[in-house]
Order: sequence, then C-alpha cells, then structure tokens
Amino acid sequence: MLVSTGQGSEMLSLLKSRLGNSEHGYVLVVVIGIGMVLMILATVLATSAISGTMKARQDQAWNSALSAAYAGIDEYQSRLSNDSFYMQYGNPSANFSTGSSLILPTGTQENPAFGIGTTGTWATVAGSGGKAKFRYEVNTTEYLETGIIRVRATGLVNGVTRSLVADLRQTGFIDFLYFTDYEIQDPEISGESSSCVKYEWAGRSTSCTKIQFGKNDVVNGPLHSNDTLYICEATFNGAVTTSNSSPSGGRLYDIPSGCGTASFSSGIAYSPTVGMPSTNAKMKRETRSDLTANGVPSPGCLYTGPTSVVLNSNGTMTVKSPWTKKTQIAGDPATSGTTPAMCGSIADLKSSSGATITVPDKNMVYIQNVPTVSSDPNYWGTYESGRPSCAYRGNSLGYPISNESASTSAYGCRNGDLFIRGTTHGKVTFAAENYVYVTGDITYSNSSTDVLGLVGNNAVWVWNPMDRYGDKLLSGSDREIDAAIISVAHTFQVQNYEYTGKRGTLTVKGAIAQKFRGPVGTSSGGVIVNGYVKDYNYDPRFKYTAPPKFLNPDTTTYGVTTWMDTPAAMNPDGSYR
Repeated sequence: MLVSTGQGSEMLSLLKSRLGNSEHGYVLVVVIGIGMVLMILATVLATSAISGTMKARQDQAWNSALSAAYAGIDEYQSRLSNDSFYMQYGNPSANFSTGSSLILPTGTQENPAFGIGTTGTWATVAGSGGKAKFRYEVNTTEYLETGIIRVRATGLVNGVTRSLVADLRQTGFIDFLYFTDYEIQDPEISGESSSCVKYEWAGRSTSCTKIQFGKNDVVNGPLHSNDTLYICEATFNGAVTTSNSSPSGGRLYDIPSGCGTASFSSGIAYSPTVGMPSTNAKMKRETRSDLTANGVPSPGCLYTGPTSVVLNSNGTMTVKSPWTKKTQIAGDPATSGTTPAMCGSIADLKSSSGATITVPDKNMVYIQNVPTVSSDPNYWGTYESGRPSCAYRGNSLGYPISNESASTSAYGCRNGDLFIRGTTHGKVTFAAENYVYVTGDITYSNSSTDVLGLVGNNAVWVWNPMDRYGDKLLSGSDREIDAAIISVAHTFQVQNYEYTGKRGTLTVKGAIAQKFRGPVGTSSGGVIVNGYVKDYNYDPRFKYTAPPKFLNPDTTTYGVTTWMDTPAAMNPDGSYR
C-alpha cells in the first residue's frame, strides 16, 4: 500500500494536537522521526512496484529469447528438408563449427542466420516485427559417422540472449526394423502383372498375391508398411504403423482365412506413406574427388562391375574388382578419375588374391555397372587389352559356382553386383547399382561401435545356391546379417527360398527396408520346409545414429534427437562471450 505525502501531513497534525503545544524538544524529534519513516516506507513501496515491472519485462525477454532460439532450430530444419545437401552450408569461422567442412551460401542462398561478431547479420523471427532475432552455428564433424548434425542457435530479444543446442538426424528407413512399400512379391520375380504395383487400400486387384506374416514370425522392433498388412497370428514386439486408413472389420490389417488375430505389444496405428527413392544413384556422388569443397569433403571408393568384398576382423577388407580402372571420379557424368591408395591398386584389384586395404571408416563404397559411354574413365572398349572375360551366363569372379543352377538374371558379367561377407570393424556403407549378394555371415567385431549399411538399387539376396535338382550347395545352416539393409527398387529375399530344404534361422540385427516383400522360406502347417525361419531384431542405436552417408527417403525431415539449454553463446551486440 502506498502512503501519500498529504496523508503524512494529516498524521503529523493529529499527533501534534494530541501531544499539545509542548515546547519539549523530544516531541519535535518524535514527529520528525515518524515523518521520515513514512517517507521511507512510501519510497520503498514505489521502488518495489517499479522493480517488479522491470523484472516482469526482463523475464518476458528471457523467455522470448529462448523461443527465438527454438525458432532458429526450426528454420534450419526446414532448410534441410528442402535441400538434402544443405548441411554443407555454415560459417566456417563460427566458434561452434570448429573442425567442420562448411561453406557460406551466396546469392539467392545467402542466409543472415550464419552471421557472427558485432558486424554480423541476424535473422528475424517471422511475425515478430523485427523484435526477435536469431543466429545459428552448425557442426558437422559427426555427420559422416552418425548422420548427426549439431546446431547451436542463439535468440535475441530486447537486449537478452539465450542459446540452445540441438542434435538433428534425418527421419528415414532405419527408424524401423522392417519397412515395406508394397506387401506383395516383386513382380519381376513372381511374374505377376505390373498392375499389381498398387497399394491394396488404393484398389489393388485381389488376384495379386499378398505375402503374409506367419504364425511363427516374431518382429522385435518398430515396423511400418505403406500398404495393408496381411497377418496370420504373428507377434510384433514394437510399434506397428500402416498407411492403410480403411479398417477392415475394425482392424487396420487383413487376416488370412483360418487365422486368428495378431499379437501387438504396442498396437497398430495409421501413419502417412514414406516415399521410397527410385534409385540409389545419388550415393555415387560420394565418390567424386571434385566435390571436396562442395559437400563431399572425404570421397569414398568406387568399384566397377562385379565386385567381391571380404570384411576382415582386423579392420581391413579384401576387394576383387576386375573391371575397375578408376576408384574415384570427377564430373557428372564422369569424365576423369583417380586411383587413391586408400581404395587399392588397380593391379591388386584385378588379381586373384585381391587388394587388402583398410576399411574406409566413416565413409562409403559404391559399386557401379560397367559404363557404356566411352568418355567415362571406367569404360572398356570391345577389343581393349586387359578386358575381363565373361563366362557363359556368369561373371569374372567365378559365379555361378560349380554345379550351380542359376537364373538368367543372376551374375551378369558387367553388372554392378556386390558379393559380401565377413566381420565388420568400423563404420561403413556399401551400395550397389544392381544386386547385393550376402554370401556368408556378416557380423560386428564390436556391436557397440561398428555400423554397416547395405544398399542395393535392385534386390539384396541372401545367397543360397542350388543345383539343378533343387538341392543346396552350401553346407551348414543359419545365416546372420548385422546391418541396415535397403533394396531400393526391389526386395530383400533368400535366393531359391522355395527349394534347398530347411536352412535354419535367418538372423538380422539392424533394419530392413524394401520396395516389395521378399520371402525367405516356405512352410506347411506353420512349419518351415524350405529356406529360413525369421529372427529379426532392431538395432536400437539406429534411433540416434546411422551408417555413413546412408540413403534416406525422397521426402524426409530432420528430427531432434537431443535438446540442450546452454549458457548464452553471444552477447546482445553479437560478440562471443
């Protein structure tokens, strides 16, 4: 409560009248003392009211500055979603960006949020009338290894700054243990009409064969299908989503005749379609030596034609690639190339023992078809000296093996096929322009630190050769694959799954994405009679990290995996603290 000076005078007069007109000095002292107390009380109360108003304004600016920092993170995320290579941009002079390979965008791409220092620019929060601003600094030192981009945003409002750090990772196929675009077998393999390439919920013909999850199938991780799921009593130990928005009998999935309901630990829900890219060709860009200042600071290795890779537990790999001439290229289309030692010498790659080199850690390897354009550095002339030979219906690596009965589409002599097995030591991604054949177990040397990506533009095959009688040519049973696996245009499938008898258990520890469902065995009465029993388990690390330079959906967003509220990095004048 405030006391006015008028009220103070009235109180003094009242006090004087009650004390009388005594000339004693102590009375005057008492009166003066009371007056001073009243004046001090009035001043304190007034100051307290003003201070409270100022504190409220400061608190508002404090909170608004944090909101401006959040707005900066959101704005950077939107730029990443619109341009998949935007992570190459940033201010290389920013304190937070030390060690990152960044360039400042220019022209129409110029971004005021990359400003630093007292003379640097700030970006304005939309709708704030220029009162709220932000800057952000980008750190990409972990991007090649984990797919993580770290951003520090600083918001500025009314002379108050606050900073926020966020880790961003693309949402994509490795968010799921099992991702499928269409719940049918690949028409190229089944022979069915291409008209079957349509979602069931969008009106696919009932004559098209659907592949079901069987009674013995257990999926230990998140699953998404753009199509309608067909489930016979399978068990799903993870979130299940489908782009089917038309429930059948109150369910979001179909049940084959004679089957009961499925078991869902977390239920099943609708989720929009996730767009599968039409090709993995953009991954070849990562082997270009002319883009070190434009998004490819550390080019990987390019091999040409059929290529075999054995991953060795000591961190090396043995590579045979008879058609390869240049292991890094320049230009699009390629017009020149180089042969860096990190990718092996050409003489060794062509030899029967192959080139044993260090796995390109935190990097990738791309296997391309033999080029048909004469200007390409990996082109071969018809009568060129040293040209690899082609076996009848086979390739120069020795496939098909002795007594193997293989389809005419397998083992093309000039195809960019990858044949791979072994023990992964490090972080690496392999991509093939044609097929990937997993010719043996692929396991991690250290399941905590090693990461592998396998990307086939066409099918990813679990190699299972047979003779002309349908008998197996591989001894032993079971197969394990520790990796994130994608078949971009076709399927992940066991070769000759309908023959060769029981092959044991197919264990996958990682993630699987495919355009079409790929069968791994056949059963009778719920019991496997040919091929493998599934044992698929999600690698939980893929929630926060990814294989190096891994393939992502055509349309994707960057999600925040970690938020950190940190001390303000900059002063209101833009200088660093």
